[in-house]
Amino acid sequence: MSVPTHQPILVIHGGAWAMPDDAIGVHENGIRNALAAGWAALERGGTATDAVEAAITVMEDDDTFDAGTGSFLTRDGRVQCDALMMNGSDLRAGGVACVEKLKNPIQAARLVLEKSPHVYFVGLGAERFATQNGMRLVDNMELVVPREQKRLMDFQIAEAAGHPDTTFSGPQDPTAHSHDTVGAVALDQFGNLAAGTSTGGTLSKSPGRVGDSSLIGCGCYADNDSAAVSLTGWGEPIMKLVLGKWATDRVAAGASPEQAAKDAIAYLYDRLGGHGGMILLGPDGRIGLAHNTPRMAWGVATAKGLELGVTCNE
Repeated sequence: MSVPTHQPILVIHGGAWAMPDDAIGVHENGIRNALAAGWAALERGGTATDAVEAAITVMEDDDTFDAGTGSFLTRDGRVQCDALMMNGSDLRAGGVACVEKLKNPIQAARLVLEKSPHVYFVGLGAERFATQNGMRLVDNMELVVPREQKRLMDFQIAEAAGHPDTTFSGPQDPTAHSHDTVGAVALDQFGNLAAGTSTGGTLSKSPGRVGDSSLIGCGCYADNDSAAVSLTGWGEPIMKLVLGKWATDRVAAGASPEQAAKDAIAYLYDRLGGHGGMILLGPDGRIGLAHNTPRMAWGVATAKGLELGVTCNE
């Protein structure tokens, strides 16, 4: 029987963006609920992957966040979700992308991690794999909320009036639209790390577009020999820099998670003008949090209790 060797810890994020004041309360409530679920898994002796799945599932079910129910809509008014989970003890990973009929993509990602020799499934293939392993398909409209229908309509009206989408390019304000991608990293009592990220993508994205969140080393990475990381923000620049792996490599080379996270977000902006946020957890339990957006929702759970908030980038 394995003997506990570490104090468990869970760190989560609920998106980095220009969160308005009136959205802080619901984000903090969502973070609190997700922390409670993930910590409960660790407290009863569960694995880091158990905690990551539990925390992200709660956020996928909360329409506050851009993941699962309440996700941004594609140009044709549908929800398409991506998710990834990675186990730091053996580097096993599972990802799904462009799924439209799965309420909890992170659960499908874990099924891929544990039950498939493959790492990644997309679209109908991902949904078929999920149902073969016990998940239920839902109607896509169950994931669509009126707030996002209105947001899509307003965005497309503005676009038709000649206001271009600058989400991924140029010096214009990159935070005009929410980046509520959710993620979690955890260290369990046996010293194993895990990470997960889940998203509904970007507002009015082209159907079939896949961002950083479900790509190994980009939106998510975990390795017991370095660190576990989850990112949120501009997917395209993050992918180009493979930013999650970039950050964990710095920890492996001796940087603290705090410094590595700050350096990674600075690199994202300096190299490509990108904006986003990151949570980083080392195998020794040290934490790094960084973002260059106006705000980021985050939370930490340890044996001492829960700590959460919405930080401002001064």
